[in-house]
Amino acid sequence: MAAAPEVPSSPTTGLNSALETRRMAPEERVAALMDGLHSILEKAVESPSHWQVLLDASASLWRYSGGNVALLMMQMAQRGTDEPTLVAGYKEWERHGRTVLRGEHALWVIAPRTARVRQVLLPDGTRHRVPVDDKAPKGAVDEGKKTLIIGWRGQAVFDVSQTEGAPLLVPRSAGLTPVEVPRLWESLAGVARAHGFSVHVTDSQFGLTSGFTDFAKHRVQVGGWLNSEERAAVLAHELGHVLLHGPNDNVGKLYGSSVDHRGLAEVEAESVAYTVLKAHGIDRGPQSASYLSGWADAVIEAEQSAAGATPGKPPASRVDIAKSVLGRVTSASKEILEATDPPGLGGKVPPAEASAQVEGQETYAGLTPAEGPPRGLEISGP
Repeated sequence: MAAAPEVPSSPTTGLNSALETRRMAPEERVAALMDGLHSILEKAVESPSHWQVLLDASASLWRYSGGNVALLMMQMAQRGTDEPTLVAGYKEWERHGRTVLRGEHALWVIAPRTARVRQVLLPDGTRHRVPVDDKAPKGAVDEGKKTLIIGWRGQAVFDVSQTEGAPLLVPRSAGLTPVEVPRLWESLAGVARAHGFSVHVTDSQFGLTSGFTDFAKHRVQVGGWLNSEERAAVLAHELGHVLLHGPNDNVGKLYGSSVDHRGLAEVEAESVAYTVLKAHGIDRGPQSASYLSGWADAVIEAEQSAAGATPGKPPASRVDIAKSVLGRVTSASKEILEATDPPGLGGKVPPAEASAQVEGQETYAGLTPAEGPPRGLEISGP
């Protein structure tokens, strides 16, 4: 588990007390959460080590957005407790036979406010959205219902360490065995193929790199001289480019050239690889250090590029760029991890009606395993 991050100074040090001591209007709560996220990202730009701590947390809570991972980590750190491991709402814990301990205060995340609408095609060829219960205009063709995000709200959740009750079995891995690494490679290659890219292991080298993504030929190249774990890491890095830095990605272009292996684009790709491998129990910290240490400089360079690319408009701030990168990295990592299926639950409790298969070593939440050979790490809980 990564070391708890340094708690940023005001306003985030008062975020928990602000959220807990009085009832806040929805708009106030969202504003307080956004202020806290702003301070976290400010700290991450100032110190690359804080960026790596965010990635560590994202590897454990990969089913959450990057912003919510940061908020959960910050709130737990401010309370002087362990980092969050498994998070759910009050009623979801009840469905799993667990209750929130008396006196526990909620953790807060940002969730969308949604509305159901009906999309219709009008006689003049234009499309229009109307509330589901409203009558469609005359002559309009019903094209079905859609769910739209109409705003944001604060949502109360609790970590498993704040609950007691029925034990939960959570698959947990201490790292991949030599037999499992090829399986990870195949699942990563499957992600590449799903996006129309072929994967080739070759002794040919593009410059001094161990891997290369050719968007024109839809081809990913990985060095044949690498061992199996290094190949998987390089392929995960190149998938970061595939998902984030295509020729039509204007944000990716702003963040630097993946062809020249420079700029924030490279930090994004390596951040994706670091998160994916970490979720599978492989710590690439030393190998990723050279990329991630340039995080702050790359953000500043992107800020300057934004200033030059948008004359007459205020440049994107460093915090805005950091927020964008965190969102892009965690989104790409989630897409990959949904395909590679790492041990654990990604920080979210599965639906209560689902009976998750437990493979390999198990982690017990709320129950001490019987004596005998160790079967995994124990999630803290009463």
